[in-house]
Amino acid sequence: MKHFRLIIICAFTLATTGFARAQGTTNPMENDFGGRMSFTLDKKIIKGLHVMADGEVRFSDNFSTLGRYQAGLGVTWKLSDLFKVGAGYMFIQKKSSAGNWKPRNRVYLDGAINLHAGAWRFSLKERLQYTHLDVNNTYQTNPNSISLKSRFKVAYKGLYDITPYGYIEVRNVFNDPSANATWDPTNLVYTDYSFGGNNDAYVNRVRGCLGTEWRLTQQHSLDFFLLADYNYDKNIDTNKEGTTLKSLTYDRSIKVGIGVGYKFSF
Repeated sequence: MKHFRLIIICAFTLATTGFARAQGTTNPMENDFGGRMSFTLDKKIIKGLHVMADGEVRFSDNFSTLGRYQAGLGVTWKLSDLFKVGAGYMFIQKKSSAGNWKPRNRVYLDGAINLHAGAWRFSLKERLQYTHLDVNNTYQTNPNSISLKSRFKVAYKGLYDITPYGYIEVRNVFNDPSANATWDPTNLVYTDYSFGGNNDAYVNRVRGCLGTEWRLTQQHSLDFFLLADYNYDKNIDTNKEGTTLKSLTYDRSIKVGIGVGYKFSF
């Protein structure tokens, strides 16, 4: 476990070098352990074209807190053995640090390249996603977030109904709010603040995952996995008029979790 987390930390450090802001305070590292449970219904329409419905719940704080649940509907189209595309919608309910539930709506587009080498499977998947959420202060949070998730996955298909796999995923945020200000160390306040627009782009998560898919029958399969997330989040606190910057902080966290998923194909 320690080596797995160290790999994620090193990968995130390399990915984020160069975008750390001169202003602001970096908070101490936080750690959390949780889990996920999910289900998927996969309906084959014609060869290569599938419609899927899925749902997921996530637990945090050592499984003591329900932190998120979601449901979605998507479609995938296998263009060839090499290329696959998809699109979908998700409704997400996520609990904030203050304990409030914040709904969000997300649409996404997928594109993937798949390569075969004997029993080995290699894939590179890109997901462009747009997420809308209601916010109280648009100078702090962009209600229309755009991000890109890039995932490289390796799987081994040479063990009959058992398929071990692993992947690394990087998430890039493209349009977070930016703040221009000068820190006054004497009075401990920010001066000359101005809203820089929704143009701040940076890597805010690196994820590593190890798992095993188990095909029980032609229709039923299970997925067991261990994942670790290294998150880097920016927090801007301003007044609602967007004229005063109260604080600018950066949160770092390592979240380790275990999960199980069930899939029914028909």
